Amino acid sequence: MTTTAPAPTGTTRASATGAARPRRRPRVLHKGSIAILLAPFGILFALFYVLPIIFAIGQSLLVVRREGTFGKAELVFGGLSQYALVFQNEAFWASMLRMLAFGVVQVPIMLGLALLFALLLDSPLLKGKRFFRLAFFVPYAVPGVIAAIMWGSLFSPNLSPFTALTEKVDFLGADLVLWSIANVVTWVYVGYNMLIIYSSLLSIPSEIYEAARLDGAGQFRIAWSIKIPLVRPAIVMTAIFSIIGTLQLLAEPQVFRSFSSAVTSTFTPNMTVYATASIPNSNLAAAFSVVLAVTTFVLSFGFMKWMQKKGNA
Repeated sequence: MTTTAPAPTGTTRASATGAARPRRRPRVLHKGSIAILLAPFGILFALFYVLPIIFAIGQSLLVVRREGTFGKAELVFGGLSQYALVFQNEAFWASMLRMLAFGVVQVPIMLGLALLFALLLDSPLLKGKRFFRLAFFVPYAVPGVIAAIMWGSLFSPNLSPFTALTEKVDFLGADLVLWSIANVVTWVYVGYNMLIIYSSLLSIPSEIYEAARLDGAGQFRIAWSIKIPLVRPAIVMTAIFSIIGTLQLLAEPQVFRSFSSAVTSTFTPNMTVYATASIPNSNLAAAFSVVLAVTTFVLSFGFMKWMQKKGNA
């Protein structure tokens, strides 16, 4: 007696013929509740982020026109004329190059120290972790303006208690003032970046370390071959934050202007924007801001894509 196999149904028939049915999208429940929960963030994001960007772009497309020498000023559409002035402004682009040099040197040093401190805190060999965690983080609790005043006083020959050093080395001169500012930024933000990396280290399962110890790996080998590769996303994130922060630097160099004549009103891109808006020329300042925002986006996004390709290689 022979038996007949049942006819294929649904998914089986589709797989037999090679034609896969499109999957239905999962139904989203409680859409109203999701919208209510997201509404506060969406409103604040639109008011304080999206609308200012739109306003800045709109202002950058306007120019002030007068009828005669003493005629009434009025804003009219000027197209890209403000952006032509931006690209002709040598001081602005000099400040951009200055900040790029600043970032190339300062960011790797700061993140290297942050990674080192995070690895030390995560090491079982370190004693007094609570003390060192607080000690590393305390500088970040100091406002940037206060930190700049404190370090500016230490670097100033007339105010510093280390006159034997500051009289020989001109930390506030044209050659070193940029790196004196870099020292302030590094001192303040090392602890902040350390906490991000240290939090990522705490999320690594302890079983991985136990397996490595069974294979004979020491603490240095574990740190180099396991910890650093696994916290790579946190390092990339802190690097992107640091790139953005570098191009937005304002408080520290603004304070250093009172200590050093080498820091001009156009020392950084943000200082250039501030000085231009104070003339006042808000339309040109808006154009500076838009170009600075686009440059920041391109550099940070490009760095992120480069790190992704390097990680997949």
